[in-house]
Amino acid sequence: MPSDLADRYNDYIACLNAQDWENLGHFVHQDVVHNARPLGLHGYRSMLEANYREIPDLRFEIQCLVTDPDKVAARLVFNCTPVGEFMGLAVNGAKISFAENVFYAFKDGRIHEVWSVIDKDAIEAQLQSAQ
Repeated sequence: MPSDLADRYNDYIACLNAQDWENLGHFVHQDVVHNARPLGLHGYRSMLEANYREIPDLRFEIQCLVTDPDKVAARLVFNCTPVGEFMGLAVNGAKISFAENVFYAFKDGRIHEVWSVIDKDAIEAQLQSAQ
């Protein structure tokens, strides 16, 4: 049922925001694939932990959420302060805002495949206007 999937996704986002890595496997499949790269749960967790090291004030905010019986589409927004480089850009502690459009396919009730696109142009425009 799509509303159950929406609740599950909201719980997943809460898990990320709490950095509750021990419970990540409740939401993410052992064989998760991210942007066509098979990461597995361990690699996915490592990717998220690295995100928090690079962006200590990282917080996932759902702006838009659409569910199907086994898929989720979301627009996530971020207002954060990366400490160094982010996506190859020298952010170096500047406060930035950007969005991520992300699609998830679920298998056995957990996220099995993720397709993610971050609005890098928005970040570049903010960094240019700050100069």
